[in-house]
Amino acid sequence: MAIIMGLETKFNEVPYEYDKWRPTYVPELYTDIFNYKEINQLSKVLEIGIGTGQATLPILNTNCHLTAIELGNNLAEFSKQKFIDYEKFEVKNMSFQDFDCPDNTYDMIYSASAFHWIPEEIGYSKVYKLLKSGGIFARFANHPYKDKGKEEIHAAMQKVYAKYMPNSLESLEYSVEQCRERANISSRYGFIDICYKMYQRTRTFNADEYVSLLNTYSDHRAIDDEKRVKFFNEIKDAINNLGGKITIYDTIDLQLARKP
Repeated sequence: MAIIMGLETKFNEVPYEYDKWRPTYVPELYTDIFNYKEINQLSKVLEIGIGTGQATLPILNTNCHLTAIELGNNLAEFSKQKFIDYEKFEVKNMSFQDFDCPDNTYDMIYSASAFHWIPEEIGYSKVYKLLKSGGIFARFANHPYKDKGKEEIHAAMQKVYAKYMPNSLESLEYSVEQCRERANISSRYGFIDICYKMYQRTRTFNADEYVSLLNTYSDHRAIDDEKRVKFFNEIKDAINNLGGKITIYDTIDLQLARKP
């Protein structure tokens, strides 16, 4: 996907909304991670881009030592307070590129819906250096897709997007081929034992809830405030005029790789 640099800080404007509306990840994903590599009270783990901790609690519950990196100061402070009861948890408010740490430190490094903000060569090379031999990198993300059961809502919303975000591209449903291609990136940087999985789920929203979710997306938040209010009102009208509910079909992808 194309990344517009600068949008990565837009999430920082709405930490409470981000925490409320952005989804967590399915339990099966963590089962697959822990089957690939045991994480326990002796493990040192690094999370890249914690946000408000959508992917963090199952890792913390292993009783590992977890360091999280977060570029947004409001998001970092939110996560610090959210998990304040975990003594072996710390948050560093900085970019991964600026994070300074000795090589061969971590048993696991992971990133949830955040690693695409880091240039590939910088990200994978640094992850490889920071991992111990036998350590793993887990990259995963959520990919929302249109309401498959209500094409009329999708068509109505596309008209609104054409008016307010004419340069936005209509997303295709995330595919096995995309998941495989993303997994194979790690092989170019020395990783082995590469594997990948995909998981599906649905989420249903009323019009107000759906707009609240959209308001946490960086490209939507980049729209001028007055224009964004009109945009969101028309999105709500499109949903309310066609039943008042919208269901999002999520695909979650997981890529796992090991440092020799």
